Amino acid sequence: MPTERRRPFDVTLDEDTPVYVISVAAQLTGLHPQTLRTYDRLGLVSPGRTGGGGRRYSLRDIEILRHVTQLTAAGIGLEGVRRILELEHLVEALQDRVSDLEEQLESTQVAMERAYEQAAFLPELLPQQTQAVVLWQGKRRRRR
Repeated sequence: MPTERRRPFDVTLDEDTPVYVISVAAQLTGLHPQTLRTYDRLGLVSPGRTGGGGRRYSLRDIEILRHVTQLTAAGIGLEGVRRILELEHLVEALQDRVSDLEEQLESTQVAMERAYEQAAFLPELLPQQTQAVVLWQGKRRRRR
């Protein structure tokens, strides 16, 4: 009987993959599971959900929970923490947008430099400076 070769199980995990159950997330953050549920209800963290509704936390969620712990330990209330997280997210999004715009600007500058280099080989296309004066005369009417 031939044995079937098993293909390796390919799992790509990144920091946004929800893998930790609430008890493990509680251990990793040092928070009580009920505190994690409260933070979820308040929108401080949004863990993934299983088909049955169970929470699954990602590494990013764990980092956010640790950050929340630091902020609350510094005496900031939960509403203040929520607003801080919101503003930090906005700053991150704006920094990404600035990076995108800087890349676009750089590529546009490179394109402009190339265009100027190519234009140097085509002097007839460059604007000519002249001292010539052109007189304009309107249409003359023919008399019958």
